Amino acid sequence: MSFRTSKQNGVVVVDVDGQLIVGNRQELKQKVLDELEGGERKFLIDFTNTGYIDSSGLGVLVSLSKKIREQSGELRLANLNEDLRTLFELTKLDTLFNIADSRDAALSAF
Repeated sequence: MSFRTSKQNGVVVVDVDGQLIVGNRQELKQKVLDELEGGERKFLIDFTNTGYIDSSGLGVLVSLSKKIREQSGELRLANLNEDLRTLFELTKLDTLFNIADSRDAALSAF
């Protein structure tokens, strides 16, 4: 389980490798908040290599979305697998987040 950050076209991209769960959610939150405090405002979290997000992981995504919006920023999500898409739809979180099918689609939408 790891998070890798990079920058593409002025967007901070966070790749999540593994599950986003109670044991690592704070690491993701801190990485994004550090970038936000550093002046970054555009964020993309890519879930290509993620098969599972627990309720605490969903909670940290909601928290980050709120904090980023408060700073006039934007958070997008990309590459959710079918199970994760269903999870976001069932929890209505698909109405809160901009979710793209691919990294390129998400990056071009900023």
